[in-house]
Amino acid sequence: MSLSSPRKYLQQILVTKRKLGRWCAISVEIHRSLHTLNCRLTRVPTLCVARSAVNFFHSFPRISCAPHLGHGNNMSRLFNYLLMAMAACATLRCEQLAAQDQPSNQPTSQAGVIDDPYDFSTVPEIPDFQHPSEQEIKSAIQRGIQFLLRDQNKDGSWGSYVTSRDFEIYAPVPGAHYAFRSAVTAMCVMALLDSGEKSPEVQDAMERGIRWLLENLPKVKRANGDAIYNVWSHCYALECFGRLAVQEGLSEEKLSSYRLAMNAELDRLNRYESIDGGWGYYDFRAQTRQPSGDSISFVNASILIAMRFAEHAGVEPNENVVKRAVNATLRQQKRDLSYLYGEYLRTNPMLEINRPGGSLARSQACNLAMRWYGDEKITDNVIKIWLIRLYTRNGWLDIGRKLPIPHESWMQVSGYFYYYGHYYAGLCIMELPVEERAPYQAMLARILVDRQEKNGCWWDYPMYNYHRQYGTAYALMALQRCLP
Repeated sequence: MSLSSPRKYLQQILVTKRKLGRWCAISVEIHRSLHTLNCRLTRVPTLCVARSAVNFFHSFPRISCAPHLGHGNNMSRLFNYLLMAMAACATLRCEQLAAQDQPSNQPTSQAGVIDDPYDFSTVPEIPDFQHPSEQEIKSAIQRGIQFLLRDQNKDGSWGSYVTSRDFEIYAPVPGAHYAFRSAVTAMCVMALLDSGEKSPEVQDAMERGIRWLLENLPKVKRANGDAIYNVWSHCYALECFGRLAVQEGLSEEKLSSYRLAMNAELDRLNRYESIDGGWGYYDFRAQTRQPSGDSISFVNASILIAMRFAEHAGVEPNENVVKRAVNATLRQQKRDLSYLYGEYLRTNPMLEINRPGGSLARSQACNLAMRWYGDEKITDNVIKIWLIRLYTRNGWLDIGRKLPIPHESWMQVSGYFYYYGHYYAGLCIMELPVEERAPYQAMLARILVDRQEKNGCWWDYPMYNYHRQYGTAYALMALQRCLP
C-alpha cells in the first residue's frame, strides 16, 4: 500500500473489520501482537491515530458479532492476520510521517495542542485555517433552509420510518418512531425560527410544524420497557416551545398554548426521570415504571439546557428534578472536563469513549449545562479550550461520521455525535464576550460549511429517514451562531 495519509489506512482497516466482523473473531495471538505495537507508540501527536487503532483492535472481542467462532478456525486466522498486518502498516506509516513532520531537534508543541489537559489557566494558540466568508455562511444557511422546506411532510412534520437499508438502529414500533419524528420536527422548527426568515414559505412551514407538534406530542410515550427514546422528544419540544414563547408580538392565545405544552413536557420528563436522577434513553436493568437505568451525561445536559429555555419563557421546572440531574451529571464529570458516556461506565473512566477524543461532542453540551447551573469550574477558558479541541481533534468525530453501526469507530464514537456536538458548540460560543467570539465562530463555520451535502442538507448517521432532517437542523442552528 502506498497511501499518503494514516487516516486512509485506518478507514480501510475499519471497513475491512466491519465486513469481516460478522463472522470472524480476532485471535489471542493478535491481541499480543497489538499490545506489542501499542507499546512502541510514542506521544507524538501524529501517532495518536495509530494508538487508537491498536487500542480499538485490542478491544475487538467485546463487540464481535460472531463470538461463537473458535480461534482455531483457519479462515478466521487468515483474516485475523490480514487485519493485524493492516494495523501494523498504519502504525509504521504514522511513524514515518512523524519522523518527517517532527524532526528531533524541533519542538513538538503545535497550535491547538494542549500541553496539560488539566490546566485551563491559558488558552492554546488557535491553528491557522482559511476563514469562511460571511457570504459563504449565509449561502450555506439558505441552502439548508431550502432543503427543510422541500423535505417537510404534508402533515407538517419532518422525517419518517421509511428506509431501504437492511441495518437500522433498534427502534420498537410504533413508540420509537413517534419519538423520533416529534424530536426531529421540533428541531426543524427551531432551525427555521433561528433563521429569522420572514418569507411566507418559511412562516407557513413553521406554523404547520408547530401545529403538528401540539396535536401529536401527547401521543409520544415510552416505546417499551427498555427503549425510552421519548426523552429526546420531550427535550427538544420543551426547548422549541421555550424559544417560541419569547418571540416579540406573540398573541396571548399562542403564548398560552406554548406554556401549556411546556408544562406537559416537563411533567413527562419528571415521569421518565431515572431512579438516580437525570435521564437515559435505555433501561436494560429492571425496566421499571420509573426507569431503573443509569442517566446519560449528554441527555442530562440537553434536557437541562432545554429547561433553562423554558425558565426564560416563564415556566419553572421542578427544582428537585433539576438538582438531581445536575448532581448526576457532575458525578460523570472528569477532572479534564471530559464526561463519561453514562454513569454505568463510572468504573471504566479511561475507556476510549470516556476520554477527551470520545467526549468531544458531549463536553460541549455538558460544560454549557454545568455552567448554566452554577459550576464555577466552567470558565471562559474552559469553553475556549474545548472549542479548540473540537476543531483540532475533529477527526475523532469525523472518522465515525456516516458509519452505520453505533460506536464502531475510533474512540468508540458514533456518527450521530457529530452535528449534535457542533450545535452545542454554537451555544457555547454565545457564552463568550462578543469581542472574543470571531475565531471560534470561524472554526465552527469552516467545519460545517465544508460538510454540507450537494442537496443542501447535513447528515452524520443513517437512521431511517430522520438523519438528514436532524443533521440539517443542528447544523443550521450552529451556523446561525457563527454569523458576526
